[in-house]
Amino acid sequence: MIRIFGDTTSGMTLEQAKDLGIEYIPQLVIFGEETYRDDTEIDSATFVRKLKESTQLPKTAAPPPSLYTPIYQDMLEKGDSGIIICPSSQLSGTVRSALTALEDYPDLDVRVIDSKQIGSIQAELLKMAKQWADEGKSLDEIENLVNEKIAHAKIYAVVDTLEYLYKGGRIGGASKLLGDVLQIKPILSIVNGRVESFEKQRTKKKALARLVELVETECKDYKEGHFSFSTTADNPDIPFLENEFKTKFGAANIPCLNLPPAIMVHAGPATIIVSFFSE
Repeated sequence: MIRIFGDTTSGMTLEQAKDLGIEYIPQLVIFGEETYRDDTEIDSATFVRKLKESTQLPKTAAPPPSLYTPIYQDMLEKGDSGIIICPSSQLSGTVRSALTALEDYPDLDVRVIDSKQIGSIQAELLKMAKQWADEGKSLDEIENLVNEKIAHAKIYAVVDTLEYLYKGGRIGGASKLLGDVLQIKPILSIVNGRVESFEKQRTKKKALARLVELVETECKDYKEGHFSFSTTADNPDIPFLENEFKTKFGAANIPCLNLPPAIMVHAGPATIIVSFFSE
């Protein structure tokens, strides 16, 4: 059997992953001396509360190789093979951990794939991989199809505040102060697996409108584009985006997945990510 593995940076809950038949690995969240698995020991709401209360920025860590060892052992005993779709190796050590653990299992056929992305677009890749596995495609075929999709993967994100980029050392104090005064809302993208500044907009309204415009320019067919959002469940801007996507693309019921702690640490809990596959 071909088994499909993802992790919590995709934004799917454990329940959603289980319902889809996708196996799941946690990331680790570190507040001071306390470390939490973000699948069973801390949820998004608790993370946001602790983030606001903390005087220091928390840290995140990739799952250690030891979390993969029992999975690989079980696969070896059952004669299974697998696909593991990981967040960008430029942003997380998850790829490295999965490969390190695999060194102890030379006879196991597991393909560790660097998605070069992060967030809900990983969830879309996982769903596709599971569908292809259920259709009876081979491990080579699934790996090639996933990599073809990754080549067209796109992410744009609007950051609501520069506070977390400043705390994380991504911008200096002068830039933060100027950005706050001018109400600058950065739009970020991922290029070659790394987060890059795409452009800046004045006001949140203009930034959200620009997100829609970017998607409209690069992808006309939402079904082929597999649009999805990553943000917190209570983000008040989601209805606006959903309405815009429905009006412009005829898109309804666009998946809106959790914003993972690994993203919130660096960009803030009010960040909105739009993910899709370009034409």
